[in-house]
Amino acid sequence: MPFSIQMVALRSSLSFRMQNTVRGPLFGISRQSHNIPFTKGLGETKPFSLICPELTTKSVCERTASKLPTYNILGSGMILIKNYISLKDQVDIVNVCQKWGMGPGGFYQPSFQNGAKLQFQMMCFGRNWDPVTKYNKSYRSDGSEPPPLPKELTSLTKTIVQDAQAHLVELPSMHPDICIVNFYQLSGRLGLHQDRDESYDSLRRGLPVVSISIGDSAVFLYGHSRDKTKCEKVVLDSGDVFIFGGKSRLVYHGVKQIIPNSCPLPLLQETALIPGRLNLTLRQF
Repeated sequence: MPFSIQMVALRSSLSFRMQNTVRGPLFGISRQSHNIPFTKGLGETKPFSLICPELTTKSVCERTASKLPTYNILGSGMILIKNYISLKDQVDIVNVCQKWGMGPGGFYQPSFQNGAKLQFQMMCFGRNWDPVTKYNKSYRSDGSEPPPLPKELTSLTKTIVQDAQAHLVELPSMHPDICIVNFYQLSGRLGLHQDRDESYDSLRRGLPVVSISIGDSAVFLYGHSRDKTKCEKVVLDSGDVFIFGGKSRLVYHGVKQIIPNSCPLPLLQETALIPGRLNLTLRQF
C-alpha cells in the first residue's frame, strides 16, 4: 500500500526567491513510495550525503551572493544569468536535496545499458528519468518513485524564465514538472549530449531547460554538434542559471571539469557541502 510522509520545514525561514524579492512560504510536500521488492544494484546503494559533518571550510573563494544578476545572451533562446540565486536560496536548495536525496528515491549513481556508470550522483523530482528507460518507467528498480516537485522550485523556475524573457523575447514560457538533480564530485564529468527525451510537443515548442548551479564551479561546454573543438566554453559558478530553449533547445552540452576550491565560503559555512557541484535542471515534459 502506498504511504505518505509529510515533510517538515527544514528551517523556519525556508524559502526560494531571487535576490531582493519577498520570501515565499515554508515547504510542505508529501512523498510516496511503493512496497515493491528491492532488486540487486540500485536497491542496495548506500545513501549518498551532500553534507560532511567534519568538513573544514578551506575554500579559497570569497565570493558572496550579494552581486546583482547579469544577463549574457549566448544565442537564440540561450542565456546565462550570473549571480541569480541568492545565498539564502542556495542554502535552502542544498538542504532540500540533502533531505530527499538520503531517502528512498534519493541519490544513486546511474548506469548505461552496458553497465558503465555515469560520473555523478542523481535523483529526480516530479518524474522518474534514467539513461536506459528515459521517462518510460515511473518507478526505479528499488520500488521508489520520485518525490513531487516542490512548488517553490516551480515558482522559482517560472520567475527565472520571466526575467530572462525581458532580455530574450524569443524564449518560450513553460510550466516545469520535472527536476533532475545531479551532484558532480571533483572527478565528475558529463559528455556532450542533447536533452531530447521530453515529449514531442515540448521539444517542438522549444520549451526551455533551466539549469541551476550550486557549490563548486564547472567548466561547461555547449555547441551545435558533438565536436568538442567547435564548442563554446563558459564557467558556471554557484548561483548561476543557464537556460536553453527556443531554437537552442537541442543544443549539445556537457560538463568538462569541476573546479576545486571554488565554492563560495559562506555557502560552505552554512551547509558543510562536500566538494563538488550540485546541479538542478528543470523542464516541462
